[in-house]
Amino acid sequence: MSLRTTKDAKDQLRGALIPATPVPFDRDGNVHSRAQASYICHMATQPINGVEVWAHTGRGLMLSDTTQSLVLGSWREALPDNLVIAGVGARDVTQPDDGTARTLQMAEKAARLGADALLIYPPTWLREHPLGDQLILAHHKRVAEIGLPLILFYLYEDAGGVTYRPNLLDELLSLPEVVAVKIATLDSVMTFQDVAHQIQSRHPEKLLLTGEDRFLGYSLMRGAQAALIGMGAVCTDLQVQLMNAHFSGDAQRFLALSKMIDRLAEVLFVQPMEGYIGRILVALAHLEIIPTDATNDPFGPQLSISEIEEIRSVVNSLTLASVS
Repeated sequence: MSLRTTKDAKDQLRGALIPATPVPFDRDGNVHSRAQASYICHMATQPINGVEVWAHTGRGLMLSDTTQSLVLGSWREALPDNLVIAGVGARDVTQPDDGTARTLQMAEKAARLGADALLIYPPTWLREHPLGDQLILAHHKRVAEIGLPLILFYLYEDAGGVTYRPNLLDELLSLPEVVAVKIATLDSVMTFQDVAHQIQSRHPEKLLLTGEDRFLGYSLMRGAQAALIGMGAVCTDLQVQLMNAHFSGDAQRFLALSKMIDRLAEVLFVQPMEGYIGRILVALAHLEIIPTDATNDPFGPQLSISEIEEIRSVVNSLTLASVS
């Protein structure tokens, strides 16, 4: 079990890019072991402070117990000194107690496998419950008993999130185990601004993490202190450079990199949104980080030839720009 404290986690999160990592599958829907090993070796060379596993990008709630263990264990072994953040939650829940119980099982497993912190999936089964706010708070308090630092997840509802009302968000942020909140609103800049303002003005001791792939640069300008994003799984170094330029005050470099990274987001995060994981895998294969037969996402839509070609074109342009 990890012995990392909330201070340790905050120190490693601040200013960092934490990629939410995908899992490469073969055509039969099994983990592509060679691709997984190759991808981990590549990421171990990148200037990152950690990774997130079992997130939506890694299909965490859809993986079998065996695959969950394989994924977290392989990252923990490869990155012994970096943060390994595990997403924990439940899906297809019919009874509130079942959702919390399954979340706790996943959290306990993550702790046993060496996770350093937990990202709590929004408890969507409580979204319409008449005692929703009360039960959501109790749910997070139960997960806090695991003893690992916690990251809240403010996710837009169409992607399986819960719109936490301001009073509830205040209560969640007041939990001592909570070190940060990840905001991922996709296309609601207003929501990001409002939640960011609430955190900065009322909970300045908590870190604001951006999950905004489609407006990464702006979210940093608006106060995000770190990034926890699926896009970080590919072209990682460029995004680290973007963040370093922002935090060092190099405005010219920041603007140039932000324009480049926005172009990447605009070919990865498009409708149907569930295809973004397959698109990331295609980009990784084009960069020869994983083999082409490992670009399968058994839980997402099939990609068209035209969008694959567009991804390759943009990745080529980024690669050329990064060496020029």
